[in-house]
Amino acid sequence: MLIKPIYELLPFTYMAIGGLSLLYLEPKYAIAAAILVYILGARIYILRSNNRRTDLRRKRKQGLMPSAVYNYLPFICILAASALYRFVPKDSSALIAICLLTYAIYILMRRASYRNHRVPVSSF
Repeated sequence: MLIKPIYELLPFTYMAIGGLSLLYLEPKYAIAAAILVYILGARIYILRSNNRRTDLRRKRKQGLMPSAVYNYLPFICILAASALYRFVPKDSSALIAICLLTYAIYILMRRASYRNHRVPVSSF
């Protein structure tokens, strides 16, 4: 059993290792493994986030996007930003990568604020 601080950092660690490996490693199999580690870290984060939601399922708004795409959207943006920065060495691609990264961070911050619901306590 892991202590709580290490357990909470595991998905972020997996995503950081995957992202940094994508940026710095050269072999094709290493890039494929980096993408896989990143996706698995994102999956763990999504599972934990969905499990910790306290709002009622019936009060959630239904969007037009499928839930899998909705859940993975910020992580896809971060992965796309890393791939753009790594594989397209032009000035405009760096700007687009920064915009994608900023948008992904914005989405993650909004979702984190939505996960802080408090269960109402009723006194009888």
